[in-house]
Amino acid sequence: MDTHFRCDVSAPSKSLPHFWEHTIGSGHAPLALRADWQQQMRRCRKELGFGHVRFHGLLSDDMGTLVCENDQLLYSFFNADQIFDFLLSIGMKPFVELSFMPTTLSSGDQIVFHYRANVTPPKDYALWSAFIGKLVGHWVDRYGLNEVRQWFFEVWNEPNLTAFGNGKQSDYFELYRHTVAAIKAVDAGLRVGGPATATNAWIEDFIGFCTKNHLPTDFISTHHYPTDAFGKPGDDTETQLADSRRSVMRDQAGDARREAGDRPLYYTEWSSSSNPRDPLHDEPYAATFVVKTILEANGLVQGYSYWTFSDIFEENYFPSVPFHGGFGLLNIHGIAKPTYRAYELLHALGGEMLTVEGTHPTVDAWVVRGDREITIMLTNFALPRHPIGIESVQVTLLQAGTPVRASVRRIDADHANAKRKWLALGSPDYLSASAVTELNAASVLETERQDFTCRDGAVDVSTLLAPLSVTAITLAYAGAPVA
Repeated sequence: MDTHFRCDVSAPSKSLPHFWEHTIGSGHAPLALRADWQQQMRRCRKELGFGHVRFHGLLSDDMGTLVCENDQLLYSFFNADQIFDFLLSIGMKPFVELSFMPTTLSSGDQIVFHYRANVTPPKDYALWSAFIGKLVGHWVDRYGLNEVRQWFFEVWNEPNLTAFGNGKQSDYFELYRHTVAAIKAVDAGLRVGGPATATNAWIEDFIGFCTKNHLPTDFISTHHYPTDAFGKPGDDTETQLADSRRSVMRDQAGDARREAGDRPLYYTEWSSSSNPRDPLHDEPYAATFVVKTILEANGLVQGYSYWTFSDIFEENYFPSVPFHGGFGLLNIHGIAKPTYRAYELLHALGGEMLTVEGTHPTVDAWVVRGDREITIMLTNFALPRHPIGIESVQVTLLQAGTPVRASVRRIDADHANAKRKWLALGSPDYLSASAVTELNAASVLETERQDFTCRDGAVDVSTLLAPLSVTAITLAYAGAPVA
């Protein structure tokens, strides 16, 4: 039996700003100096519309931002400038994560990741404040105040986790106090925020601390992953994901929205899994999760930064296997994964979301209007080890007029799925040039003709949805669709 959804195209709509394009995540700051990283970022900017990029370790020793030699502090902002020069040249901006601690300012020797980033508080807050003020002041001098006022300065990364410090609120709040004061001393119009926590943590406490101490909080930032709500951050294995629940990310974002109040809310990390070697990252499962999660977050957040845009990534080590379950939308060779194609479908959407009636245990439907088209977005999604099958779906658009044509694009096991082709090639650890060509061809998002019927001003569309799939059906009009 068909699952039936209905949408009155003439009814009032809700704005759909492309908040998911505000920022995209990367890994380690020095990677942004690589030619292949820059090539992939340029492509993502052009094809997916990302506006900012955020990464770890801008202040760490391997960037050379601040080191000590012969008891003399040496400042070198050249590498950071090279990264920012590139971003500005392609129309992007930095979402500046102020991390991690230069060793010469550190109060201890706790480190994280293979690049040995120091995560201890500063031993001298006066030296830290002077460092931050000098760095931000340099950027204002180099790029101009109007430009830097469009950036975001986020203090630290996941301070509630002991991997990135001692996990004590009081220490993070003290770090924020000195950091925001140093930045605002450069210019009060620069945007500073936090608490940059994992698991949606500390938002109310952070706002309370800043309010009590008269500290600016221009935005709230936090992170979440599917199993965070179950007290298992960092443990998004397939088994743990199976214990999660559908739409858990929407529910968490709703809670964070209420806690943030009227302050802008930015998720600066999220993904279908926090596991850096999760096979599902490379498969249609993740693409389906991405589309469902993003569209359900509409109206809750100002920015939603997926972690990450590329498998050129090295928190534990730099991988060489083409499909190793990395976070990226693109693999190390620049081959688009299903998640990349999901963002491509989302980027093509218009800016008005219409109300859809109808429910199904695994199928969700959205209708989005653009200037000369209406797009029906369908997902057929279930968590691992939950039942799912092929579904027959009918969508009726009331008061929709007469389209001139309709097309469909799909992401599923048989469409836009480069990993499947890689497996068919024997899962080679290293790719020849011809294999890269074959895999790029297998990743393409193909456009096919879609049948539809018109009756009494309504349009009916029917389709079959494969398990763990995304389907985008676009109705094109000679003029603007009914508004």
